[in-house]
Amino acid sequence: MRVGFLQFFPKFALGEDDKTKNIEKIRGFLEGTKADIIVLPELFATGYLFESRDELVRLAETPDGPTVSALKDLSKEFNTALVGTVAERAGDDIFNTCYAVSGGEVLGTYRKVHLFDREKAMFAAGDTPFPVIDVKGARVGLMICFDWIFPEVARVLALEGAQILCAPSNLVLPYCPAAMVTRCIENHVFAVLANRVGMERTGDIELEFVGMSEIVAPNGDILARAGREEEMLQVAEIDPADADDKMVTSTNDVLADRRPEFYRKLCE
Repeated sequence: MRVGFLQFFPKFALGEDDKTKNIEKIRGFLEGTKADIIVLPELFATGYLFESRDELVRLAETPDGPTVSALKDLSKEFNTALVGTVAERAGDDIFNTCYAVSGGEVLGTYRKVHLFDREKAMFAAGDTPFPVIDVKGARVGLMICFDWIFPEVARVLALEGAQILCAPSNLVLPYCPAAMVTRCIENHVFAVLANRVGMERTGDIELEFVGMSEIVAPNGDILARAGREEEMLQVAEIDPADADDKMVTSTNDVLADRRPEFYRKLCE
């Protein structure tokens, strides 16, 4: 199976035309690429640093809106499953929602549970479980950006049978990509982390995104990693079944050797 990430600099959307430009930029990267799964950055169509919730509400869409429709079209056009997040309007709430699409159909969604910094003032916290879905014969777990700092997320996905963690992200903390390597070792899973690059400003707030998108193997090997500033699409060949082997030694299994009776504090 060929999995990959697209790292790029989305134009902050002032309206639908800018969303369309970001989608067309993605199409340009996909031209000539052969991959089974491509992970896109978090909020790839709108940008990230919203000035106010009113601005976010103006840019948010329902699940049948133009951005998800464009993802469906791209997945069909390039025969590639795509994973990325959209600002989803649901009644009075706005969620940061991950969509996994393939063959023109939505395979699964996940609303971001762990909101980072100013996101708490903009988005509603997710209300859906961490999903594991079948994508082209692989078991794919969905997570979003700041979920990385909570080891419970990757562990739950691994316990649900995930072979590959797909993580659309807008990372600004420089140690995040290294932490995802640990998540892979802990759970013996692959990860595809897609970050963005560039800088956004609103008022007196400025964010610089750290790039360093990566594909990580179950043993922690980095199969592909981007730099801090470059826009690029990278793909690696993997065998998802490698993630089914949970043995660290001939007698130690990272999942079977757990002692949940001693972890009860985690659920308080």
